[in-house]
Amino acid sequence: MILDQIIFSKKTQSRGFEEVKHSEKPLRSVLKALSWRVVGTLDTLLVSYIFLGEIGLATSIASIDFITKLVLYFFHERIWNTIKWGK
Repeated sequence: MILDQIIFSKKTQSRGFEEVKHSEKPLRSVLKALSWRVVGTLDTLLVSYIFLGEIGLATSIASIDFITKLVLYFFHERIWNTIKWGK
């Protein structure tokens, strides 16, 4: 599903000589999601370790957090990309 959007995305329209962009490409959303999740996961890992004192448990929490929030952020970005307000 996500790969289909990345591969088959056509988000630009040509008008004469200028190209008008209406939204970001899905690949950009994926890369933004990944970079933000790395920062967020390191934060979750550190906070979990401080509170729990166990690196193994903190790593498990951070790993689950990384996957679920990566997917949620991707779809959040794609939905916001369809909203014309503020563009």
